[in-house]
Amino acid sequence: MMSKAKANKAQLAELFRSFIEPEFVITDDETLKPYECDGLAMYRELPLIVVLPETVEQVQRVMRICHEHEVPVVARGAGTGLSAGAMPHKEGVVLSLAKFNRVLDIDPLRRTARLQPGVRNLAISEQAAPYGLYYGPDPSSQIACTIGGNVAENAGGVHCLKYGLTVNNLLSAEVITAEGERVTLGSDGLDCCGMDLLALLTGSEGLLGVVTEVTVKLLPIPEVARVIMAGFDSIEKAGDAVGGVINHGIIPGGLEMMDSHAIIAADDFCGAGYPREAKALLLCEVDGTEEEVSEHIADAEALFRELGATSIRTSENEQERALLWKGRKSAFPAVGRISPDYYCMDGTIPRRYLAKVLLAMEKMSEEFGLRVANVFHAGDGNLHPLILFDANVPGEFERTEAFGSKILELCVAVGGCITGEHGVGVEKIRQMAVQFNDQELQQFHDVKAAFDPLGILNPGKGVPTLKFCQEYRSLEHKQHRHEQAGAHHG
Repeated sequence: MMSKAKANKAQLAELFRSFIEPEFVITDDETLKPYECDGLAMYRELPLIVVLPETVEQVQRVMRICHEHEVPVVARGAGTGLSAGAMPHKEGVVLSLAKFNRVLDIDPLRRTARLQPGVRNLAISEQAAPYGLYYGPDPSSQIACTIGGNVAENAGGVHCLKYGLTVNNLLSAEVITAEGERVTLGSDGLDCCGMDLLALLTGSEGLLGVVTEVTVKLLPIPEVARVIMAGFDSIEKAGDAVGGVINHGIIPGGLEMMDSHAIIAADDFCGAGYPREAKALLLCEVDGTEEEVSEHIADAEALFRELGATSIRTSENEQERALLWKGRKSAFPAVGRISPDYYCMDGTIPRRYLAKVLLAMEKMSEEFGLRVANVFHAGDGNLHPLILFDANVPGEFERTEAFGSKILELCVAVGGCITGEHGVGVEKIRQMAVQFNDQELQQFHDVKAAFDPLGILNPGKGVPTLKFCQEYRSLEHKQHRHEQAGAHHG
């Protein structure tokens, strides 16, 4: 039996315009341009078509048409991702969920919020605040990133150490499958029967379905929250202090670390009053009742002094606390003031190896001739090295990519992984061959095929083909042998 001929661009556009307002079916190159990349702008591709539906039924019809004609579909939220996970497919459709931006319901008694995927992360807490509630996960891009994208990447944030990632704060999700079927994963209860498909969906980077609604848990706003800012004269001391405070039995609401490059850039950007002479800075937030916060603050201050802190300052009011966090959350854009371009990495390691890995990165920085600014979630070992480079210098981005690859491989070598919250996307697909063997990668492909047999959802992202991995490993092996031979010859 002959397969059905694929529809061309004009035919697809006509099909979509039969149920979506024509102005929201975009086909001209100029208007397609803003959709060519996500927050990792070094990877770009113009899509065939962009559609902006506004009802779930329209999303279903888009998926049915794309499935029937075997057209790739890339679901897109705010486009703030940093792994090229929302980069379009040149022969595919970008399914923008920008119009799905309503808070559908907040239930203060059950402490839940029901949301469309285009609702901004920060807007959840803003809507819940009158009830004395807020949403826990708080990525640095929370002013712009959307809850649908947070689900796709399993986003965290500065407070994920105590309150968990997106997966820990999600109750249910309504999902449109590759065939256009509408299903609900999870439930309104704290648990549901069967396999935990909701956890499987969370962090799957748009490979398994399109999220059209989510229900999240809300938390009561703490009675008191205070931040200790501790400066250190070495990265090793700051790294050791991270493990020290947790081993002491204190679980901070957030525990963040910044190195000297990030400290100065962030302080110049927003005047947070950071210790500019410090080689490393910890921001340790403790929240809860007045009594427990006072006790934990006193213990943490004493511990930081014992572990070599050269300066300690603790917020005295909410305005001071907000300013200290503003510096941390502004660090990424602030670094843009000291370099024409930067490449934001994302890897996770066991906390005990923080000092070792940071020192190894310093050495690599010298070898590659590229500066690195470190600002990251130290409490859960989620690193975000910012490699500073100039894209106008020929070959410098390629050198930056190579440096980034070595950082991710180092994360794996010490027992960590190649991503904490940004996802694999296109950016880290080569390192999947370092993290996983062929059997494990085949299992990923089998799961993908169970949800999306035709492979139309976000193809080419997240999970590499086995052939690609074998070729990559072979290339790495040859390069290693060449480097060894050069060393012996020298």
